[in-house]
Amino acid sequence: MSFRSFGWSHGKEIMNGKPDTMKGSYYANPIIDTPAVDRELRSEWKEYYRANIWPKPDEQGVEGFEQAFKDLGHFIFNVGCALATACQPFALGKFTDANMSLSEMISVSQTMKARLLHYFPPSRDAPLPREDEPVDSWCGFHLDHSMLTGLCSAMYLREPDTPSDEPEVVPSPSPTSGLYIRNRGGDLVKVSIPEDALAFQTGEALQLATGGKLRATPHCVRVGPGASEDIYKISRETFAFFMQPDTHQHLSPEVTFGQFSKGVFTDHYGEKL
Repeated sequence: MSFRSFGWSHGKEIMNGKPDTMKGSYYANPIIDTPAVDRELRSEWKEYYRANIWPKPDEQGVEGFEQAFKDLGHFIFNVGCALATACQPFALGKFTDANMSLSEMISVSQTMKARLLHYFPPSRDAPLPREDEPVDSWCGFHLDHSMLTGLCSAMYLREPDTPSDEPEVVPSPSPTSGLYIRNRGGDLVKVSIPEDALAFQTGEALQLATGGKLRATPHCVRVGPGASEDIYKISRETFAFFMQPDTHQHLSPEVTFGQFSKGVFTDHYGEKL
């Protein structure tokens, strides 16, 4: 079972107890097309060690998709490895394998996973949220189970009025739409990533590996109130790169990354192993 972790997936995750149908995803490892592991390991960890699935190079409408996905992934990967080096002092004395630094755990890993995200326009059948409704209307609150998650700024696209036209890049549909996090004090903060910048979130694997010195970031995505009628034609696009160790790597003396992530996948997909 690969938990829909390669290629296209829609509405299979469980967020806050309900199916997360407001977004679709395309998953691939942008660093390694086919992980160099034995058959037994690939069979045991299908969610990480399968080969990538790509559209045909001449597939109409997605020409150049594979190369663009990999180019962006490699760029985020290189920045993320440098950031992991800066995080290393917080992890001293915590790693079970004293010979591995945080950056090395990531850089040699074959479990990397990037997720191209498409948030569907809101449906007219579901009214837009009011100011007093839950903030996580586009994607429920959750923690990433990676060590670091690299994020690009979001792009908003307006659907064309005729099928033959191209989507139009537009501003955010409302000042309150977008990515939100909760900081250590529990305050809700809207995060706006500049177009020429990357952002990185800390995940649960890093929290475990640093004994809680670096905490995972609770986050969600909101369709904010106050948007115009155009909101029903506007989608949100972004790219997230999950940087994490190999499945056998210990996050603590008791738990490997593979063991930890199995529990996370089960929670998010509602399936017993």
